[in-house]
Amino acid sequence: MRLTFLIILLLLSQLNAQELLDRYSASIADSIFTEFADTTSLIDTLTKRSTSDIDAIVFANATDSLSFDVINSTMSLYGKGELKYKQTELKSGNIYIDFKTSELNAIGVRDTSDSLVSKLIDTPVLSEAGDVYEGTTIKYNFNTQRGFISMAKNKADSKTYSGKKVKKVDKKTFFVEDGYLTTCESDTPHTYFTANRMKVIQGDKIIASWLYMYIGGVPIPIPIPFGVFPNRSGRVSGLIAPNYGSNADQGFYLRNLGYFWAINDHIDLTLTGDYYFQGGYGFRGRARYRKRYSYNGNINGGYSKYTSGATSDPDRTERLQWNINVNHHQDFSPTLRLDAKLQFMTSDYLVDNSPNLRDQVRQDIVSNASISKRWEGSGTNLTMNYYRSQNLENGDITEDLPNATFTKTRAYPFASSGSPGKDQQWYEYIGYSYSGKFKNQRKTVSDESEIHGGFDHRVSIQAAPKIGFFNISPTFNYNSKWYNKRQVISREEFTDSVGTYYETVQNEIHEINFVRQFDFSLMASTKLYGMAQPGILGVAAFRHTFEPRLSYTYNPNFSEDKWGYYDSYTDEFGNEIRYDKFGNQIFGGVSSGERQSMSLSLRNTFEIKTMVDPTDTTSEQHKIKLLDLGLTQGYNFAADSLRLSDLNINFRTAVGDLLSFQGSTNFTFYQYQNGRKIDQSLISAGEGLARMTMFNINVTTNLAGDKFSSESDDKREKKKKDDLLEEDDGLSTQNEYIELYKDEEPDFSIPWNLNLTYNYNYSNPSGEFSTERSNLGFNLSFNLTQMWKITFRGSYDITNSQMNAPQITVYRDLHCWEANLVWNPVGTYTGFRFEIRLKAPEFKDLKLSKTKDIYSGF
Repeated sequence: MRLTFLIILLLLSQLNAQELLDRYSASIADSIFTEFADTTSLIDTLTKRSTSDIDAIVFANATDSLSFDVINSTMSLYGKGELKYKQTELKSGNIYIDFKTSELNAIGVRDTSDSLVSKLIDTPVLSEAGDVYEGTTIKYNFNTQRGFISMAKNKADSKTYSGKKVKKVDKKTFFVEDGYLTTCESDTPHTYFTANRMKVIQGDKIIASWLYMYIGGVPIPIPIPFGVFPNRSGRVSGLIAPNYGSNADQGFYLRNLGYFWAINDHIDLTLTGDYYFQGGYGFRGRARYRKRYSYNGNINGGYSKYTSGATSDPDRTERLQWNINVNHHQDFSPTLRLDAKLQFMTSDYLVDNSPNLRDQVRQDIVSNASISKRWEGSGTNLTMNYYRSQNLENGDITEDLPNATFTKTRAYPFASSGSPGKDQQWYEYIGYSYSGKFKNQRKTVSDESEIHGGFDHRVSIQAAPKIGFFNISPTFNYNSKWYNKRQVISREEFTDSVGTYYETVQNEIHEINFVRQFDFSLMASTKLYGMAQPGILGVAAFRHTFEPRLSYTYNPNFSEDKWGYYDSYTDEFGNEIRYDKFGNQIFGGVSSGERQSMSLSLRNTFEIKTMVDPTDTTSEQHKIKLLDLGLTQGYNFAADSLRLSDLNINFRTAVGDLLSFQGSTNFTFYQYQNGRKIDQSLISAGEGLARMTMFNINVTTNLAGDKFSSESDDKREKKKKDDLLEEDDGLSTQNEYIELYKDEEPDFSIPWNLNLTYNYNYSNPSGEFSTERSNLGFNLSFNLTQMWKITFRGSYDITNSQMNAPQITVYRDLHCWEANLVWNPVGTYTGFRFEIRLKAPEFKDLKLSKTKDIYSGF
């Protein structure tokens, strides 16, 4: 019979036992066990007279018997006893409690069913706030929450630790004698550590002395005198173990030795350094910060001395390098935000310090910072921007400081206060928009700087009434540019020791000028639908959408003398050369030549809708887009020649989720002579109506085997949610700093995955010389077994019959260990890296690595 006992422990140790016996003698059966029929009245009595330190309900039950001694305030549970108090739960074969001292003892039961073997069963298991402790004997104090566990075993996060004796001194701290620690979940761990003494601080760290590492049950003979291991997930302060290796240029090296400091939940700091035995060195640092719903960012930088060759080598080279990166995002309010991404570095810093192949081939670095403010009620926006571009190859720099943009979204000044509808008057469709920009740009080329600035104002007036089945959109655009400079080009005479000569000279003069231009356009569009309902082959309906669009654009010839925007000079052959006086300014000059162009665009969309299976209640209709086909053609009535523009055709289609096709092609209607288009049609020369000048197509497919189970999907989804929560609550663990190696975690839930991309490009604008490019990109990964994963990636240049940057990756899951081989067999970055290491994040620095060639340099 299972006996249950509910005790309200408010002041039991101070309660008058005789009074209880007199008042509740009818409710006490004997000294073996007690059951209170009226719990409420007892609670009131105990509450009034209680002075005990135990201030919550204790639930107790046992499968054999439960004995409560009221006079001595003790209780005994026999036969799989269970005790619950606040966040503490204890299960054991026998449990003894003394309420006066708030202490309990729990021991297992000796199994005597086998006369030859005697063993303990139902040994104590103590759970406290999510932590579980196991042992043969447990002594515990409710009040102080201190205790003693013999032959203890505990599992926290991904680690299991145990000991011959465990003493709990407070809620989080344990001292362990003859400790054992492992991150391997196997019943017989592949790798574990033993220590004479251990101090375990829950949610913080594990400190151990004289550790021995066991691999496959065999100890490594060299002990570790002292060790500190993190005992919590997420960011933990600690040393960063270095990587070592050698290369021909810099000799032996130690790289990425440093320290990570998790200052608090919102700030952390990383400091690392490199040392090369032939004289080079490097230092790097990164600080990250985040405050939820307010701001986040990081600041990192590096300084290094790069050396190549031995000290006695006459070709020895030395150079100093540095870089600074600043990333910051801040929301001051829902309508005011700041974004900054700034990069400053020497031209060869990435080549000598970054292992990332994309960094190796970078030619430019770009810095951008902007602060934006919007006024939602008025539809206006203001953005202040700083821009900087640096060419790493030649050192040229382009800077925009400041760069301010003000925009006003489209407004309808004549619209009535009511909602738009069919009763609107034509003038209510008239709307206007405005954008204004101020820009000051400095270009530094070969240590010589040029500065140009100006204002650019644009006003657009547009209406969009609907007449019958047609949408009519007349638009008037006005543009005004304000400059404080203009260019002057002239032929000037120079005299030197040889004689007199002439050169074309370009100068700039400072004066205020206004460059104004405008254009007018009219566009008409409509949509036509063709429908069919075949009801065969699983097709319920077919639809063809035809969308023609006709537009007309006019702007005058602003290069005429009456506008005053063009000037001229005489070249060495006596020819008059006209030029735009503002062509070299920040917003450019004006268009030359009158334009009266007509443009026709035809878009076709073909779609089908699948049928519903009447025998399947879960079947649904699906809409599938078969083909998008568009054609664009233009004609300029004002041009003196070459009025007809090229015909452009673009298309896009997909075959389910397997194949995706997209491409475009151009056709010309004119002949070419000496590489230039001439005003003579192909049809007049008997060469047909049009000739293709360009064609490109891209085909992509992504095939994957069925997933083994949904368990991996659940794990990935959980990991994604955990990452989002961690990023939202504090700093994410993603490392935005330059890392030595960063491998993607393999996904064994997908047995195989194949991604293919084929690109073909044909170009022959003049009809005389054609060029073709064709390449195939591939990424194939498959599970050789449930423990082996192999990946091939790269591209093949079909035109030149050569492989570009192939890479082979072999991954082996070794349960609590993992091995990874990355091999670049051919190309500029030929080399390999092999590494075997523990999976647990706190032990990832315990590894063996072998590198050669390109990887050896980093």
